[in-house]
Amino acid sequence: MPTLKEVFQIDHPVALVTGSGSPRVGRAVATHLAKLGCRIALHANTSMTEAEKGAAVIRDQHGSEVIVAIGALDDPLVPEQLVNDTHRHFGRIDILVNSAAIWRPTRLEQITAAEIRNYFDVNATATFLCARAAGMIMADQSSGGSIINIGDWATVRPYLDHAAYFPSKGAVEAMTRSLAVELAHRNPSIRVNCILPGPVLLAEDVTEHYARQIAESTLVQRVGHPQHVAHAVQFLCENDFVTGVCLPVDGGRRIFAPDGLQIGANSG
Repeated sequence: MPTLKEVFQIDHPVALVTGSGSPRVGRAVATHLAKLGCRIALHANTSMTEAEKGAAVIRDQHGSEVIVAIGALDDPLVPEQLVNDTHRHFGRIDILVNSAAIWRPTRLEQITAAEIRNYFDVNATATFLCARAAGMIMADQSSGGSIINIGDWATVRPYLDHAAYFPSKGAVEAMTRSLAVELAHRNPSIRVNCILPGPVLLAEDVTEHYARQIAESTLVQRVGHPQHVAHAVQFLCENDFVTGVCLPVDGGRRIFAPDGLQIGANSG
């Protein structure tokens, strides 16, 4: 398998990771890419202080060049601005990871049209606009580039009180396939893929009992870690024969329904 250096034909590829200001999945991805030798553009909206602290840690621990880009992704001008700021500073962009997202529980009866539009603006439209802007730059690079969107494993098995959220994440899977086709026609070295994370980062207020239930809902019987997503990003960047794929990183939740039913060949 080629290394990032070999895939992108440069010693220190450039990676922009949206939603990487706070110490969540996006930050883990950015840190992992820095460890692999990438120069990094962190992105934050309201978590500017955390982003600057994260940038300092990455510089100190991995010796990477890091910038922080600021902007609210529900502003239609911000996605292209983030990409252009990254390109202007580093002179290229090799990897884009669209990690930024919003989600919160809302009962079906309380969902408004404005809330649905907000989900699509941040989770879907901004992902598309970032990918298109980066793809247009990658089209002029001989080595192309790798775009990785972050979806959600549960679009095929949605849970209650997130009916406004899931349509926006389902759109990410469709746009991944479409953009893979569109951008490959402009430069066959551009690849677009998607990661569908499962339980890789639990909320701080999750009880031990509920965490155990979540672990038992996976085939591997444990909760994952943001590093599992980061490693999947590395794979999709390094394997230059994979494009248009939506890869679950979910411990098997996408295919496993732990409902307690034992239905065998002799049942019924």
